[in-house]
Amino acid sequence: MRTTIRRLLLLFCVLRYGARLLWQAAPRHDRARWIATLIARLHLARNTRTALHRALPQLGPLASAFGEALATDPDHAGRTLHDVLDALGRAETALTKPLDAPELAPALRAALGRPPEEVFAWVDPTPLENGIAEQVHAARLRIEDRGRVDVTVKLLRVRQVQRIEDDIAVLLWLAKLLERAFPAAREFGLRSLAESFGTELRHRFDLRTEAANLSQTGRHFSGNARVVVPAVIWDFSTDHALVAERIETLSLTDIEGLRRHGVDVERLAVHVVEVFVEQAFEHGFFHAALDARRVRVSIDADTLGCLVLADCAVMSSLTEPEREFFVHGATALFGQDYGRLADMHHEVGHVAPGTRPEMLEAELRRRSEAHFASPSSERRAGALLSHLTEAVQPFGGAVPTALVLARESLARAESLARALAPRLDTWRIVEASFAALARKDLDHRGFIKRLARELPHLAPIAPRLPLLFVQRLQRIQQQREGFDSAVLLRALQHEQRRTRQLLWACAIVGTLIGAAMTLLAH
Repeated sequence: MRTTIRRLLLLFCVLRYGARLLWQAAPRHDRARWIATLIARLHLARNTRTALHRALPQLGPLASAFGEALATDPDHAGRTLHDVLDALGRAETALTKPLDAPELAPALRAALGRPPEEVFAWVDPTPLENGIAEQVHAARLRIEDRGRVDVTVKLLRVRQVQRIEDDIAVLLWLAKLLERAFPAAREFGLRSLAESFGTELRHRFDLRTEAANLSQTGRHFSGNARVVVPAVIWDFSTDHALVAERIETLSLTDIEGLRRHGVDVERLAVHVVEVFVEQAFEHGFFHAALDARRVRVSIDADTLGCLVLADCAVMSSLTEPEREFFVHGATALFGQDYGRLADMHHEVGHVAPGTRPEMLEAELRRRSEAHFASPSSERRAGALLSHLTEAVQPFGGAVPTALVLARESLARAESLARALAPRLDTWRIVEASFAALARKDLDHRGFIKRLARELPHLAPIAPRLPLLFVQRLQRIQQQREGFDSAVLLRALQHEQRRTRQLLWACAIVGTLIGAAMTLLAH
């Protein structure tokens, strides 16, 4: 019902703000050029964005916030969805208005499904953080949970989320309508684009998924002295509230505050790059919109100077083949082995089979060689690795979107490290990190991992080996029909000897290959 009302309101606004009058006012025989000229003049006018912003609040809060952001910063239109939403979250709009103190207790009761007094000894009514349709409060548990008392509570503002859902539904309806009316919209895939936009928005407000992402990230970095991840309090986390361990932190960009607490900023900058490379290209699960707001620094006594990964709302993942391609492709690119990288693009299908490898190799060389002319301290690894994903485009090829996201996030991690320590040689850090991952893939650890990956496929075959052996004996017996038992016994013993010799040969050769790979890797 709400969506239907929104559609009618949208239609009313379109008519009200001149679509029909515009069409009627245009000259009958030259309407297209007249309207195009009028749009161009409106674009050049100074108050167009402000007037548009006055109209958009009637359509929905998301459109209103986006219009206000465009009025103040037109560059938003060329940024990614994550960047735009983060910028909207920092602006003062209807979507970012926090709940008042009297509204907080009823909202917590609805989110937790129980009175907040049963769960918390106190809750700070002033939000620690505030974003689009969500806010974060400091709180203290009434009952200690595994030694944790101080927690943070991320609370969804349900009414604002429902209004955004209404906007998404109207957006999908508009996309379907435009695809039916205009062939260009169908070719552009407007409906699928609207669906992906709606999916991304819903993911940002799915606290169950965020809690799972936070838990998995904590498991990946358990025992890592460089990183601390707040533990999720699952007993009190729901679809509309996320309760997690509270860690006292400072912003990654608060360099003076970090130095006052005795944090080694240069070492911290190194950790930013190393941790992201490990997160994305070893674990294959990383922040898709990495920035200083999502990575903070602990100032607690036990974890002083550790990176705190507490915001896992926007995460992405790499498959094992994608991870291996990026690791070994980056190693080849740093080593200026363009022929090997061109072959890798062919093997994984990033370019058409008919693409000539030497042409792709020449394109990679043309793009990359300029990066090696300056000293390594002035180079940017993110700029070099952009060619890993973009060099196939002139040949009609493309790489998976997850690899592009990983590369962009790596460039952001490098920029954060440079902001902390401007003289840091991030090129060498990234190169060494990828080289270490490549060695791990090629030595005995990689061999064991690949063997473990194949074992599930061997499991159904192993129980059938005795039956296969018996069938083999039966075939031998049929082939040598008429032989006496002594001859059959000698044949069986001969087969056993051959089998033992083959097994010993396989074991020895496998040991030699593993040792050689380990020595070569080091």
